[in-house]
Parts: sequence; C-alpha cells; structure tokens
Amino acid sequence: MFKHGIDQDALIKQFSDATAQQGEALRKAVNEATLKALQGRELTLANIKQVLGTVAKAASTGAANNPLAEVDVEALLGKAMAGMDGALQQAVKANRRALQQMVDQGADLREGQVKKALADIEKMEDALFDSVRKAAAGAGAKLEGPWAEVLKATQTKGSGTGAQAAAAIEQLMDSAQKNLREGRALGLKASQALLDSYATLVSGVLIGMSDALQQGVDKPASTGGRK
Repeated sequence: MFKHGIDQDALIKQFSDATAQQGEALRKAVNEATLKALQGRELTLANIKQVLGTVAKAASTGAANNPLAEVDVEALLGKAMAGMDGALQQAVKANRRALQQMVDQGADLREGQVKKALADIEKMEDALFDSVRKAAAGAGAKLEGPWAEVLKATQTKGSGTGAQAAAAIEQLMDSAQKNLREGRALGLKASQALLDSYATLVSGVLIGMSDALQQGVDKPASTGGRK
C-alpha cells in the first residue's frame, strides 16, 4: 500500500524479514524511502510530519512482525530512526540553501514568511521525535519500550537534524547581519514572489541536491593511467 508516496508494504516486509546483520540495509532503505517521499511534495512542515509518521509506522509494524528470536528489535528501530534522521538532514540543507538564495538577494529575516521558514527549520527535530512517540504509542507493549529507548538515546546525543538546523540558522543569521552592514535590502514586493513559492522552491532544491549526489555516485572513477 502506498501512502504519502511511500511503499509501506515494502518497508514492512524489510523489517519483518530483517536479520541481525541487515541493519545498515534497513537504514539505507528508510533513508531512501523518506527522501523520495519528501521530494514528491511541497516541502512544508505538515508534509514532513506526514512522511515521518508513515515511515515510522511501517518500520514499527514490520519490526513487530519479525519472527526471529535473535533479532534486537531496538536495534532495528534505531536504524529506522537513523534513516529518517539522515533524510531530514537533507531537508534542512535544502531549506537553508533556498533561504540563502533569498538572503543573498537582500531578503529580510524579520519578514513574517521568512521568520516562519526559520521557525520550521527549528521544528524539524521535534517533528522527528514526535513521529517516533506516536509510532511507539500505537505499537503496543512489544515495541513501546524499544522505541522509548531509541528516542531517549537520540535525544541524549542529539539528532543530526537538530545539529544541521542549528548550523543553518546560525549561517543565515550571519548572512543577514552582513547584508545589514552593507546596506543591502530586497524590497518586500520583490521578495514576495520568492516567499510565496518557498515550499516549491525548497522541494526543487532538495531534488537538485539528490540528483547531484546520484550523479557523483554514478560517475565512473578515472583510472589515471596512460592511454
């Protein structure tokens, strides 16, 4: 079944069939599924929450159905968290790049829509944690404990999403301060068109980032030998 651009059945099967040695494959599968779903819609906070919730629920269902006694369920769920966190870091980077384009043109971070975009970046880590809490609440006694441990461990060390968000906001603030010192400013009317299409712009940036990364992976390495 597909929901929010995610093949839930495929994810459920991967977690239900996973062995103790397949943790990295699970992390990658979750990362790719989450990132693909985020690319397929406007990158609003509401859409991000929907995607994370769907992925967390699928991972939870699959882990609960795993019949192998030797499988560490908490470890499986930890890989799910890591996969979602990795995809969300890319979403933070896409937001930063889109906002940076506006700031470079003189947009004021104090404008209402820009302030909201910054606030949404700050909320992405909370969106990740909330999706896990909801998955744990709906998972039953078997998974509630393991999910709680995964969440506790991630909150203790901090997520990559949270670190990316803090760095992005600091960089944007520095750029905005530089603009003020240099007397650069983009008129409200001129910046409004950019702001109105912000979610679509960010989605395009995210797709472009992924395409560039994929091209880098697919590009054959040079042998460096003589012809």
